[in-house]
Amino acid sequence: MSARPRLLYVTDLAYPARGRRYCDEDIHLTARLRADFDLALCHPLDAAALMDGFDAVVVRNSGPVLGYQEAYDAFRERATARGTLVYNPLHGRGDMAGKQYLLDLTAAGYPVIPTVERAEDLHRLPEAAAYAVKPKAGADSIGLRFLAYEELAGLSYGELLVQPRVDFRYEVSFYFVDDRFQYALYAPDPERRWVLEPYEPTADDLDFARRFIDWNTLDHGIQRVDACRAPGGELLLVELEDLNPYLSLDRVPEPVRERFADALVHSLRAFLKAS
Repeated sequence: MSARPRLLYVTDLAYPARGRRYCDEDIHLTARLRADFDLALCHPLDAAALMDGFDAVVVRNSGPVLGYQEAYDAFRERATARGTLVYNPLHGRGDMAGKQYLLDLTAAGYPVIPTVERAEDLHRLPEAAAYAVKPKAGADSIGLRFLAYEELAGLSYGELLVQPRVDFRYEVSFYFVDDRFQYALYAPDPERRWVLEPYEPTADDLDFARRFIDWNTLDHGIQRVDACRAPGGELLLVELEDLNPYLSLDRVPEPVRERFADALVHSLRAFLKAS
């Protein structure tokens, strides 16, 4: 490895996101990373063909893999076969591996929105005015539907998950680099979930988020723990993002952005050294 490691930074700069510009985030981060690494950007469709010329591949705002599932699977297979370093590492147990973790965490008694995948398990869900039905491989609310309870029995199960629709007070996200908490953001208006503001977490909030970071066992990487504040005041996990979580860095003060970028540089250097 050279004195300045070479990173292939995977991003879809043209990805259309409602109310947000994902490309701005990657422009900011890559500008900071160039101070410590030799860096090139590429589209996710090009990653498998280009990655051999780099010391590691950093997957960032590459968009939902449902849009290029075959290419993503080929990238993972090639990276695994060649021993290519990928950040985040490919053994993540959260959204990187689909939505199975919601079932696993439900079964293990974690504070997560209760989730089932079979018609015969519907009775395990709490009563609700409506139920969310989503594909196991979904992302960005793709394929999400809300149905009445009597409509659930007729679904074709196998690749679907069902959850009660929670009348939450607000959603909040906790952002981590490795196991170190960086900042939190929340959407005070449930109808405008993409309008985020800084959130000051309590000690209990951080204990909640760290349970899922610990469960995921990623020594290095960026993770986002998405939760909702239920009517009773408790937090419930919505998603554990460990593939390419958008960071909403434009919603935090400049010192927080710089501290996050420094933490990312430190994490990448430790990841390369450990590997």
